[in-house]
Amino acid sequence: MNFETAAVHAGSIKDSTGATHAPVYQSASFAYEKAGEIECVFQGKKFGYVYSRISNPTVTAFELRMNALEGGIGAIATSSGMSAIATTAFTLAENGSEIVASKSLFGGTYLFFKEILESSGVKVIYADFNSADDIESSISERTRFLFLESISNPKLEIYDLKKISATARKYNLPLVVDNTVTTPYLWRAKDFGADIIIHSATKYITGNGTAVGGVLIDTGNYKWNSHQSTKIKSYAGKAGSFAFIAAARSKVYQHLGFAPAPQNVFFHLLGLETLALRMERHCSNALKLAEFFREQPKITSVNYPGLNDNRYRQAALRQFGDRYGGLLTIELEGREKCFDLIDNLKYAKNLANIGDTKTLIIHPESTIYSNCSGDEKSNAGVNSRLLRISVGIENINDIIEDFSSALEKI
Repeated sequence: MNFETAAVHAGSIKDSTGATHAPVYQSASFAYEKAGEIECVFQGKKFGYVYSRISNPTVTAFELRMNALEGGIGAIATSSGMSAIATTAFTLAENGSEIVASKSLFGGTYLFFKEILESSGVKVIYADFNSADDIESSISERTRFLFLESISNPKLEIYDLKKISATARKYNLPLVVDNTVTTPYLWRAKDFGADIIIHSATKYITGNGTAVGGVLIDTGNYKWNSHQSTKIKSYAGKAGSFAFIAAARSKVYQHLGFAPAPQNVFFHLLGLETLALRMERHCSNALKLAEFFREQPKITSVNYPGLNDNRYRQAALRQFGDRYGGLLTIELEGREKCFDLIDNLKYAKNLANIGDTKTLIIHPESTIYSNCSGDEKSNAGVNSRLLRISVGIENINDIIEDFSSALEKI
């Protein structure tokens, strides 16, 4: 199936009612008539559902669809994007090991690494992922994986994934890519060397700000029988190429309670059906809004990969085609001007999310990164003059008019 068709039909569940959409199986557990049947399910001799913290039919439909869109061999849906990152990290790394991550990360991810992962005995080394030498010098015998974002949020850096993948292969390390900002519609990261792909389904996958969720996908690129994780080693013999998915689900996901609510997953599935249409509008609107900002004297800087003079435009062209995502940032003269602009907007919503059908805006320095040090903010591209905008799918003339009117008032 082509992408648009798979986004509607892949992973469809057929039941006796003839329902055309995966039902919401709002059940905590599942009954069996015979004691021997449920014993076989628990022992893995027979497939079945026993408890929704482990698996659920509605969740399975979403996992199958995301797996198809990313070209993977297996997927696990989670309660949030952060729990997808946590499931991956705790499966691949353990006390005494290390990971190498991009310096430019979303604030929530950085704080998880700093406050949770490192307190669990995993050292996080931050490298400039624009530099192969910096990545290599950060790798040691204790490194368990590399981590980056497809388009870093909010710095909007775009890396050459094939080069980074080559480095990962050289040291026999899996490459983990957070593909939230681009989605599988703009970019199938598997084809560029990604081994594990992560999404915050809260964002563009659902697309309307109604449900929190996440998902991780094993692309099948990495040979898990050579990985050093003790959790994965315990499954390498019996699960083979599915060792990561098996270890992640049984050793981390179900024990930490990262399962999503079936009702939330229902909203993710609904969102996927229009993902392709929405991403086209997000991208075209973002480019037009960025071009508008370039002409505004009160805007001191505009950062969007689609602009001709942007440092990452060529990397975006190679990897994403002629589309550059729905995120952009602008800078004004200072924090007060940023706040004034937000306060004078009529349509754009001031909130901490991206990927909504509505245009969203936030001042990252005073919100998402408010507990970070000066150096930590600088690595993420955050300062007091910066505003992050997630461009929605409204009529672009109305979006531009909203910002134009607000700029006139500051």
